[in-house]
Amino acid sequence: MIFLSVVLTFLPYFTEDFLDLRQQEEEKAQKEKEKVAELKIYLTGKFDPAQRDDFIQISSEHILGENTMYLRKETYGAYLEMKKAAKKNDIELKIASATRNFDYQKDIWEKKWIGYTMVNGEDLSKSIPDGQERFKKILEYSAVPGTSRHHWGTDIDINNANPEYFETESGRKVYDWLTKNASLFGFCQTYNLKGSTRPTGYNEEKWHWSYLPLSKTFTQEYKNLIKDEDIEGFLGDENVPNLNLIDNYILGINPDCL
Repeated sequence: MIFLSVVLTFLPYFTEDFLDLRQQEEEKAQKEKEKVAELKIYLTGKFDPAQRDDFIQISSEHILGENTMYLRKETYGAYLEMKKAAKKNDIELKIASATRNFDYQKDIWEKKWIGYTMVNGEDLSKSIPDGQERFKKILEYSAVPGTSRHHWGTDIDINNANPEYFETESGRKVYDWLTKNASLFGFCQTYNLKGSTRPTGYNEEKWHWSYLPLSKTFTQEYKNLIKDEDIEGFLGDENVPNLNLIDNYILGINPDCL
């Protein structure tokens, strides 16, 4: 009886503590769920960089063209240091493309998908009517919306996003300087020449450089969090499950950048 009396006396306190602990665990789980959801939004580029405190607008003196561009503040700071160093060697570096969010990448993708933008002089909607084959053709150089590293504010295209430019004397000079010096500022050529060490992914892009102190983390987070069903919302997205985009493209990069 005494034991029962003690139990009944303290039971409300035990119950209250248990409920408090359970509530704390539920709140913790909810916060973690919200954190993961927010990170997935970031990784797939479904945000406006102009509205984020960790992004900054690039000064017009550092860009090609008249588009408004943004980068993560850390990436921009490293680029400015690299540009300054290159200038001492009579190398001019400018940003041809920076952050491209989901909507921006979707516009690029869908214009190629419907034939508004020609690819190698072809209207792919007519020359490649099969959706999966057309999807793979666009993938040779253009990232699927939701998978582009340009979503993250860590990657930049330097001087010209065109292979022919880097065959010119000035283009070769720029690329030679970058291959020797960009790593000193944290940058890595994301898509080097494909071969035994990089059998999958996009074709070589001598213009595309990634700021590793941030992008290495985002690459691993993408691998761990994003699934095929998260890559959707654009023309042709029904082909995503057939192409193993995460292994072949997100992770199909220069091994030095992983």
